[in-house]
Amino acid sequence: MELLILLLSLIGLLAIRVPVAFCLLISSMIVFALLGLNPLVAVQRLSAGIDVFTLMAIPFFIFAGDLMTQTGIAARLIKVAEGMFVRVRGGLGHVNVGASMMFGAVSGSAIASVSAIGSTMIPIMEEKGYDRNFSVNVTCSAAVLGLIIPPSHNMIIYAAASGVSISIGDLFIAGILPGILCGIALMIVVSIIARKKGYPKGIFPGFRALLLSAIAAIPGLLTAVIIVVGILGGVFTPTESSAVAIVYTLLIGIFFYRTLGLKEFKVAVVNSARTTAMIMLIIGAAAAFGWLLALLEAPLMMSNLILGITESPTLILLLVLFCLLTLGTFMDMAPLIIIVTPIFLPVVQTIGIDPVHFGIIMMLALGIGTITPPVGTVLFVGSAVGKIRMEDTVKTMWPFYLALIVCLLIITYVPQISLLLVG
Repeated sequence: MELLILLLSLIGLLAIRVPVAFCLLISSMIVFALLGLNPLVAVQRLSAGIDVFTLMAIPFFIFAGDLMTQTGIAARLIKVAEGMFVRVRGGLGHVNVGASMMFGAVSGSAIASVSAIGSTMIPIMEEKGYDRNFSVNVTCSAAVLGLIIPPSHNMIIYAAASGVSISIGDLFIAGILPGILCGIALMIVVSIIARKKGYPKGIFPGFRALLLSAIAAIPGLLTAVIIVVGILGGVFTPTESSAVAIVYTLLIGIFFYRTLGLKEFKVAVVNSARTTAMIMLIIGAAAAFGWLLALLEAPLMMSNLILGITESPTLILLLVLFCLLTLGTFMDMAPLIIIVTPIFLPVVQTIGIDPVHFGIIMMLALGIGTITPPVGTVLFVGSAVGKIRMEDTVKTMWPFYLALIVCLLIITYVPQISLLLVG
């Protein structure tokens, strides 16, 4: 009964658009009262949820991503991608996807990607004759790639919530090939739509210009290389790597690009502090909520329910995917990872799914939720940047949804795609 009240109160609060963190806290407090538990336990659970060493990497990675945005790394990545794809029909759509993949590899944030790439690419695409809907569709769907291409702070949350020993370095490496697969799939969709609508080709700037723009972008792209190689080589931990990313970005922003002044630094500090506070509050509230779910044996019930429906590994994975995709449309990604990881990870482990592989499955499934209404944070930001109603964006986005879901199914049932590069 208490579990039903917990879930119904959460759904009810979400339905009336109460902020997610407060939805989790209020529904948890209601059930704490029903169970006769001291409310201080909820505070302790919230505090314990964010008092995790590996989570220290999140504010550092967020700050590094904001610094990269302020130093103009996004603009340089766009220039490289433009030189590579400009001669293809609908080339600016491919540029958008390519730039999002590269920016995801240095920021690890879908929202940062849709903001940085969208604010630059959407006006350019519209000026060149692309429909605004199409421009926003490409920007939002490509931003999801930042959630699986390393480094991704959501992978750190998953590792902390898993309850088992999962290497963050392995998670980072496992996201490379799935990220490339999704990028190729989105480019295929862009090509099909571009041919159908007759979008233009661009003028190739020449190999010399392409080489110069690539050289200028190398210092920014090296951020991801330093992080991943450093972790895998045992030079530093994931948390230390996030601090290294900040120092490195400061150095190239101040001394190499010379675009990071006091004004840009202040903007990055304020933006990252605001984002970090929001994410940490959600993580803490989700930890209290998740503790109640464990106390009320929700993971065991869900496991028994799924295994009671079928023993087929194929169908079990389909049920888990359906649950993840559905839940992802109603809640933000960070709290969902904390809540559903202890529920679904034991279920899929019973059918032999590797925790690292499942981490990539979860990142992509919940990432699709970030561009799906009613609570699609990336979709909301992309629509705001593109100055278009979210409802209008969704109407024409179905080919991109289809491409990402097909990739999700392939990644789910072909584990080698995720695990091939994992040592």
